[in-house]
Amino acid sequence: MFRTLPFRRRPRNARRITRERMILTAQGTPAVGLLPICHLFRPGFSPNLHPLRCRLHLSKAMADMKSDLRPDRRYRFGVFEADAATGELRRQGMRVKLNAQPFQILLMLLDRYLDGPGQLLTRDEISRVLWPEGTFVDYEHGVNSAINRIREALGDTAGSPRFVETLARRGYRFLAPVERIAERIPERISDRIPERNLARIDSGQAPQPAPIESPASASSDHAEPPSLSDPQPRTRILAMPEDLPRASFPVVQTFFILFQLMYLGFYVGTLANLAEIDGLLSLLPNSTTVFHLLIVCAATLIPARAFVLCAALFHAPGFRGKFLRLWPFLLVFDELWSLSPFLLLHHINFGLALACTTLLVYSPFAQRSLVLMGAGNAPSEAR
Repeated sequence: MFRTLPFRRRPRNARRITRERMILTAQGTPAVGLLPICHLFRPGFSPNLHPLRCRLHLSKAMADMKSDLRPDRRYRFGVFEADAATGELRRQGMRVKLNAQPFQILLMLLDRYLDGPGQLLTRDEISRVLWPEGTFVDYEHGVNSAINRIREALGDTAGSPRFVETLARRGYRFLAPVERIAERIPERISDRIPERNLARIDSGQAPQPAPIESPASASSDHAEPPSLSDPQPRTRILAMPEDLPRASFPVVQTFFILFQLMYLGFYVGTLANLAEIDGLLSLLPNSTTVFHLLIVCAATLIPARAFVLCAALFHAPGFRGKFLRLWPFLLVFDELWSLSPFLLLHHINFGLALACTTLLVYSPFAQRSLVLMGAGNAPSEAR
């Protein structure tokens, strides 16, 4: 059914020649029919080439054309990956729901970042791509809605953007670093044949069999490279927004407000029972100094907590950024005030005071997580 061009045969090479013909037959392409195609794709082609060599020329040409016609269209930014071919957005390998138009705008933002970090994508450019001329639609509302869907999928907010920044009346800018993921190129036939054997094919000689590799070396040579889609190992201690679960805004806001009221209760209760606390601290060395520091600390933190409470209740603009800047200061004092249950040893036993202290140690970290989950922000900007 399939024929090959005649070439010099030697009895001692008969078995190897038969194996070469089997390779061409298994690939399902007639060797003779390859000659004009090879001539088109490989200008240096000679009709005297061995058919297997001609097949290799064609595989190289087709692989080059395939790489030119299918550019890389996968992106990674943070823990997210976007695949333009499938229209999917994934977070640490898990698919994130994002409709077609918001996903198309996200790809435009990623491409604009790759053109140059900090470059602006205007609203007019978005509207021209999504709605061609002659389409009657409120594109202002449509663009705003699509950007909100992108922020919701990425866990981002307009007040403290980490991915998409809004420039009023101008457009949008992507902030996070973006890298393009290269596709794995399939192995070519010519890559599996040593160059010295290709030279033997051109001269009419059969290629020498490849040396047999040991199992250990074969497994090491053919080991799969680490996948680019695997999430990077985490080295940070504090949680980031993408590490936290999604929760409704009323739940997050309520817990955060309760934390602030709890600390205000600690400060006011301490100042209201100074006589009892003074007697309790008299057993400690330098009790007078500790007592005075306790009064100053409680009096100073009352306005600080009142500020945080009011800012969260009235959704102050930029609340997340302000709280995160204030958080290291609050962390030190909150850890000290985690010992406050021991001020109630006249009313509770030592074991209960210790249990409450261990819970209060985590309190400042819980407040930070609640803010990253949307506490204090407007409901439309919360995650």
